[in-house]
Amino acid sequence: MNDFLNPAALRDKLQEWLDQRIEIVLAQLLRAGVLSAALVVIAGAVLYLGAHPRAHVEYHTFHAEPEQLRGVHSIFHAALEGQATGIMQLGLLLLIATPIARVVFSVFAFALEGDRMYVMFTLIVLAVLLYSLFGSFLIA
Repeated sequence: MNDFLNPAALRDKLQEWLDQRIEIVLAQLLRAGVLSAALVVIAGAVLYLGAHPRAHVEYHTFHAEPEQLRGVHSIFHAALEGQATGIMQLGLLLLIATPIARVVFSVFAFALEGDRMYVMFTLIVLAVLLYSLFGSFLIA
């Protein structure tokens, strides 16, 4: 029988097409996130090395980031002001946000497919990711 006249075969082909599209979008999302994060970090590094051409790294003592570069809001502010360290930190935030964006997109993709079990698993993964990032604010 012709596949175009068979509703089950047509539904299977549509589902296969949708699965392929979702995989392509996920791959492009990850690629774009990593590439944009790398470009932002490189831009910040070029600005930093341009301003500090003879900077030496001292590995004997740990120097934490200044207080102004420890929060998301302050990192955005520093990056918008053109501070090289703020731009590099923004690139790292983009890198951290990339897998989170992938998980969020996966929730919607599984919901679109009607797969409730995977929606729940993906929401649990998202909760663990968000807790690992923001859990210290809940405890302190």
